[in-house]
Amino acid sequence: VELPDNEAAFSVCALPFRELGGEYALVVGSCRDLRLHPRALSCGMLRVYRLLENGRRLELMHETQVEDVPYALASFGGRLLAGVGRTLRLYELGKKKLLRRCELRSLPVMVQAVHVVSPELVVVGDLAESFHWVRYRARDNSLTVFADGTNARWLTASCQLDARTLAGADKFGNIFVSRLPPEADGEADDVGANSEGLLGGAPNKAEDIVQFHVGEIVVSLHKERLSPSSHEVIVFATNMGSVGALLPVRSKDDIEFLKHLEMHLRQEAPPLCGREHVVFRSSFFPVKVRSLR
Repeated sequence: VELPDNEAAFSVCALPFRELGGEYALVVGSCRDLRLHPRALSCGMLRVYRLLENGRRLELMHETQVEDVPYALASFGGRLLAGVGRTLRLYELGKKKLLRRCELRSLPVMVQAVHVVSPELVVVGDLAESFHWVRYRARDNSLTVFADGTNARWLTASCQLDARTLAGADKFGNIFVSRLPPEADGEADDVGANSEGLLGGAPNKAEDIVQFHVGEIVVSLHKERLSPSSHEVIVFATNMGSVGALLPVRSKDDIEFLKHLEMHLRQEAPPLCGREHVVFRSSFFPVKVRSLR
């Protein structure tokens, strides 16, 4: 499928629309005449394609024009959840275009990623303000932010680890893990649309439980098993072509052994350039490691 002149695709998502009886359709988010700084564009577009011949051919169903870059798309209970600029919007499939059902306009800069945790819970990664936890209220058909992070992060990649924990990477070469406190889950149902925390933030705050400076910009993060019998690890790739993995340490004995090994390595084999290992790993935030359980 070829897009019109000076138009580029920024996001794609395959989802089973309820209006198609569970049949999968492909949604492509694109924009025309984009200028990065200051950000300007002619228009954004959401195109819906029907999959034919077992996915070997695409048929355009309709187009929906939007006002900003549709940078992130996700399937949400047979509907489309789209990050359009700084707005999170929920769409249903119509006959001539996508139908807007509800939206959240209070996000800071731009929606960079959307992670659907459950039919009521969504985590939105903002381009410059880390993660925001959003509650969807079906009875009110509304989206409400009830938790966010404490540190401003320019996200480049992210992945979901569990229902309350996400891993992210920023453009300064840091990998971090944010976890929502357990008490925030119970309070989420009581948070109203006008509830605010300090300085206009969300009433609940996530905690960064892991900090690690890689030194290169991480462009991809995934939680995977490298073999059928192994534990899950976080695999990352950087803009310089490096591929690495963050492995979980399962016992306290292994943690103590690795801590002492690092300490002796710093003493016996100092870096040739004179920069300490701990200082490098703590270039932007103090290096921090904690059990993810």
